Amino acid sequence: MLKVYKPTTPSRRHTVLVDTRGLDKRTKRSKRLSKSLKGATGRNVRGVITVRHKGGRQKRQYRQIDFKRDKYSVSGVVEAIEFDPNRSANIALIKYTDGERRYILSPKGLKREAQVMSGEKDVPIKPGNAMPMKKIPVGTFVHNVELNKGKGGILGRSAGAAIQIQGGDKKYIQLKMQSGEIRLVREENFATIGEVGNEDHQNVKLGKAGRKRNMGIRPSVRGTAQSDSHPHSGGQGKGGRHGTGGPAKTPWGKRQGTKTRRNKRTNKYIIKRKTTRRRPKVKKTGKTVV
Repeated sequence: MLKVYKPTTPSRRHTVLVDTRGLDKRTKRSKRLSKSLKGATGRNVRGVITVRHKGGRQKRQYRQIDFKRDKYSVSGVVEAIEFDPNRSANIALIKYTDGERRYILSPKGLKREAQVMSGEKDVPIKPGNAMPMKKIPVGTFVHNVELNKGKGGILGRSAGAAIQIQGGDKKYIQLKMQSGEIRLVREENFATIGEVGNEDHQNVKLGKAGRKRNMGIRPSVRGTAQSDSHPHSGGQGKGGRHGTGGPAKTPWGKRQGTKTRRNKRTNKYIIKRKTTRRRPKVKKTGKTVV
């Protein structure tokens, strides 16, 4: 559910946030699954800034999430659904019958006191349960999908993420991503049933610069508005409102927007690349080619 503020100030007029009043507060039980997280502010091990525009965020603690779901054939109960400052999705605190507690990603429709389980046998098809993809019916939406058996979920972990199973053959399952990409994954890899909750996260409008700074994101300046230290700078006129005259570049002259994928070994598992928005081709007659 979204929370819209009254327009008492110019910033609040456009502020839209996710209403977290329905979530549970942290307790001593859940704090045991947390550890301190030091902000790197975009620096590497030598203290050199490798990622710009980072720093100055609020302190936060990292919640240890169970992405592997390797507690097989042990039933658990949802004790609480909490907010996680480190990710867009909410998290659910699970208490298993043996007394152990773990955090998992909270799927859409998961309620308190609900039963969850993971394993290969006798696991019902309902949100929050994890099982091998060969046991999941065709057309089911899943999240937290493993790429390697036992390594933990990698795909589909952000708010509103949903990956559809489109069938399988020769020990591989065909998955359709939200980006439009279709790829193959081993059928014994685990996945969690359902879509990731907190789907309203994509409709959030922060409203003011201060809220962005609290998230650790510092301002960025357009290259055309900078001095001669940037490849896009230079020229005369109204404050650098000219075009670049070429492809986008970093302050060090390296081209931006190039493909970074170089893993040729796994190209055979990608059936269809993700869809990209392109302008339709127009012939000289002026008609649009569909």
